[in-house]
Amino acid sequence: MSPARASAPVEAAPGWLVARPIAHRGLHDRAAGVIENSRAAARAAVAGGYAIELDVQLSADGEAMVFHDHDLARLVGREGSVHETTASALTAMPLSGAADGEGPPTLADFLTVVAGRVGLVVEIKSRFDADMRLTHRTLDVLSRYDGPYVVESFDPDVVAEVRRTAPHVPRGIVAETRWTHPDWAFLSPERKHALGNLLHFDATRPHFLSWQVADLVDGPPFLLRRLGIPVTAWTVRDEAARALAREHADQIVFEGFRP
Repeated sequence: MSPARASAPVEAAPGWLVARPIAHRGLHDRAAGVIENSRAAARAAVAGGYAIELDVQLSADGEAMVFHDHDLARLVGREGSVHETTASALTAMPLSGAADGEGPPTLADFLTVVAGRVGLVVEIKSRFDADMRLTHRTLDVLSRYDGPYVVESFDPDVVAEVRRTAPHVPRGIVAETRWTHPDWAFLSPERKHALGNLLHFDATRPHFLSWQVADLVDGPPFLLRRLGIPVTAWTVRDEAARALAREHADQIVFEGFRP
């Protein structure tokens, strides 16, 4: 049995989390037909010996799908959203540009490809609406996986739910300081302030922090590292960002090159 499936609450993030760079959405390369969060991206990361960060979204029939966006347009060229589409329909949609013609995998299928050979950082996507169905389904699928993994989310309510229902699973918060991207326009200024300053810490008690690389010089990652809580930096795409992360973080979440 892996440490992540032990019954007692974990006290710290696993060592593998910072031992090797983490491939953002797998080791993808669109020019080569290897699409983010795909089985091919998983196989490439395993071959390179990199841990894998992946995203999960909830299908219409309650399945955890390995897919980043809420809508379908960018990744499969269809109208609609993941949460309005069944798992079987999603897996039948070829990922745009995929050389192998495969569609988005379920989380269970993705785990079968990785088969415990590298660590997994599973990001649970959220609309910040207190819907915990994806959280529960993700934890259910992972409970049957015999390999190293952690879970994380931008949504502290999700992380608090992981702490409540699965304290044996290492958990992390993904965050940034200012939350200025248009994707976060629905969040109030007060909520953004709370998120950017980790005011949820007592509820979430994260084992690690994943912080936007450009904001690493700000207070929260600095303080958590002093408390012995590791910080990973997202998303590192060039040498300048890698140098910043080398000074202010414990590991990088990268894409677009091989560190």
